[in-house]
Amino acid sequence: MKIKYPQSFPIAIIPTPLQKIKYENKNFLIKRDDFTGSLLSGNKVRKLEFLLKNAKKKRAEYIFTCGGEQSNHARATLLAAKKYGFKVKLFLWGKDSVNAKGNLFLDKFFGADISFLNKENYSDVNNIMQEEAETLIKKGKKVYVIPEGGSNAIGIWGYIKFIDELNKQINLKQIDGIYSASGSGGTAAGLLVGASLFKLPLKIYAVNVLYSKEELRKKIINSAEGCIYEFDLSCKLDENNLVIVDGFSKEGYKNINKNKLKLIKSFGEQTGILLDPAYTGKGFTAYYENILLKRKGMKVIFVHTGGMFGSFAKSKEYLSV
Repeated sequence: MKIKYPQSFPIAIIPTPLQKIKYENKNFLIKRDDFTGSLLSGNKVRKLEFLLKNAKKKRAEYIFTCGGEQSNHARATLLAAKKYGFKVKLFLWGKDSVNAKGNLFLDKFFGADISFLNKENYSDVNNIMQEEAETLIKKGKKVYVIPEGGSNAIGIWGYIKFIDELNKQINLKQIDGIYSASGSGGTAAGLLVGASLFKLPLKIYAVNVLYSKEELRKKIINSAEGCIYEFDLSCKLDENNLVIVDGFSKEGYKNINKNKLKLIKSFGEQTGILLDPAYTGKGFTAYYENILLKRKGMKVIFVHTGGMFGSFAKSKEYLSV
């Protein structure tokens, strides 16, 4: 099936490999989207290919986006946007630090203009970004605002294209589902639309790491339906194919408990693959308990969405188990 994709920049190193991994004598399939780049690694890069091209078409000078102080999306946006000549401002939930680590270290090292927000203010971050954008617009500047995680009707094209790519690596009609961590929901939304477009009866498992189960489902469906409507796509979502996997981030988005850390360490020692504390560590814990222990790993693909720099912000915790 031939899909007409929106214009994009060639930012991600793709296709990423689909690997067969053995862990605790159980085989499973892992799609390595931590390989989309080095400093630009992770799932956000696929979305930025479409978002930044759209920003360039609109002649934007500034890119605004947001996330936590260890946001993979914010770091990837900063680096990719600089490559294409944009000025960037990040609105981050957290505190500044002279001993910045992980993603925040990279943000500061590469000269990001950062506005730090507390949790209460961050809940209104979209309005805050828009108000600052309006100030620049009144001065004759053009600002392109990218929402949290790059999760909107344009950004999720990165994971519609992912389905096309993955289907060339393995016959997805023989696969039952795809598992990934989910924060803002854009990756799951793209997977859902992609599966629908290619008429694949895949279950899309979104491991909730940030919002309530109901809020995450709403975000994913809204992004997916928004994309179908905006681009007049000839497909209809089956919402039953979206499964929100809840209960694996009870310690909070910015934290990770010792049981998960032990699994991350054991997995790393056996496979040489690093999982991060906010997303893939929690996502893999869910996959391990729900899929791997039931030996369904060759039927349900785990997506490694990157995030390794967040591990360095938790180095003390990682080395304590």
